[in-house]
Amino acid sequence: MTEGLDYVVKWKMHRCSVDDIIGLIEKETCFEAVSEDYSFTIKIEKYTPFVCGAVHDGHHFRRSLWENCLHTTYERWYEEDPCTKQFVQSFPIVIAGCDSRFEYDLNRPPETAIFDTAWGKQLWKNPLPEDEKQHSQKKHSNFYRVVQALMGKLESKFQNTLVFDMHSYNWKRWDREVPVWNLGTTNIDNGRYGNLVELWRSMLQNVKLPNGITSTAKINDTFQGNGHFLKFITKNFKNTLVLATEISKIYCDELTGIIYPEVVCSVEDQLKILIPEMVKEFERAKA
Repeated sequence: MTEGLDYVVKWKMHRCSVDDIIGLIEKETCFEAVSEDYSFTIKIEKYTPFVCGAVHDGHHFRRSLWENCLHTTYERWYEEDPCTKQFVQSFPIVIAGCDSRFEYDLNRPPETAIFDTAWGKQLWKNPLPEDEKQHSQKKHSNFYRVVQALMGKLESKFQNTLVFDMHSYNWKRWDREVPVWNLGTTNIDNGRYGNLVELWRSMLQNVKLPNGITSTAKINDTFQGNGHFLKFITKNFKNTLVLATEISKIYCDELTGIIYPEVVCSVEDQLKILIPEMVKEFERAKA
């Protein structure tokens, strides 16, 4: 065991290479780590048949890109998914991105993960140099190396696994009423998992939120579940259900960037109850 691995075992959080992280997973070691380049975090307190992911939680944007970027810090924040890691941080296995999707988008395939334009606006003053692209593409690749190792370990250990793929979206940009929760299911096996999806939707619809917010939940209303994280796992792991779960940004002010901590904590507290219930139902359905 390398010195880095020794530290991971002894201390709660450590900085690790991707190879070391994969080595720990292969050995079924419990650990918490940030990747060597600070691009993602992973925590495994116990090997369980479910994972929580927050690929768009990150806001890091490396210094070498600042001067060339036409989008402001707020414009980047607006399209990111703040607090999605916090919503699920208490669960045994959590993997989350640290970098902004404006550097590279973990929920897009590698060939389109680096934007030229973002939401109708040119992203770069000058074309992004090839070395900058390669730097970002390497981070994207490393993240999915770890996802491959993690899901491979869990499917081999439990046979059937469940992934809560957490996202958020800007509800104020829509010109119609949209749900607080949206489940994207286009790319999963709905014949096999449709009843479980509906169960998860009904659970989310009953979430009680502060500030007079009424919880509503729909399937494929605003987004259809076309993200690369879901597609990658679903393609490579035939006995894993990925629940692409979007919450509208009712937990913040989209126009000012102010976070409402009482709403964030309420969502987190109720997911602490609902996710274990959903895992039990998933295991019962597969029994």
